[in-house]
Amino acid sequence: MQLKRLFHPALQSLALTVPLALIPASAHAGAWSTVQDWGNEAVDGFRLIRDQGTPELYLSGYARHGRSTYTKERLDELNEKAWGLGGGWRLRNARGNDDIVYALGISDSHFKPQLMVGYAHEWIYPMGGSGLELGLGYTAILMSRRDYFGGFPFPVALPLASIGSRDIKLRASYVPRLSQHKGNGDVLLLFVSMGI
Repeated sequence: MQLKRLFHPALQSLALTVPLALIPASAHAGAWSTVQDWGNEAVDGFRLIRDQGTPELYLSGYARHGRSTYTKERLDELNEKAWGLGGGWRLRNARGNDDIVYALGISDSHFKPQLMVGYAHEWIYPMGGSGLELGLGYTAILMSRRDYFGGFPFPVALPLASIGSRDIKLRASYVPRLSQHKGNGDVLLLFVSMGI
């Protein structure tokens, strides 16, 4: 039994490695080149937003937990005053949409720090001649929470919406219910962004 435990991981690694070794070296180089190109594009995009974008300040203050997802007792224990602060840059692109890079720290549902850095894209819809606009899009985040992976950052993609003027907006993001079991996900985070 001991030998089986010892060799089992080695056999799995070998089973994965041998097929990769049979792939021509040019395919490996092409895949690596694609990853490098993507990384270079991401860095260039970040620099463009940072250098040409408008600096923004973020203030968070409310996280609503779904009333049908959590018991009343659990809701009484959770923090819905998700106070926090952040900053970033927003660039209105040639198509009239917003690209955003940001960092934001809030008090999570368990009164612990939740740190996020991310990119967001919002398609912007002007609301007539009122000067107000609606934004709908997504955000890709690296998030750190003590209750997930011991605080090690992990990736998350979430929907994003906003309403307001170009420089002051109420923003919302939603964490969907993560399983059929009660007590996880189904959280709406509201925060304000202001150009500075």
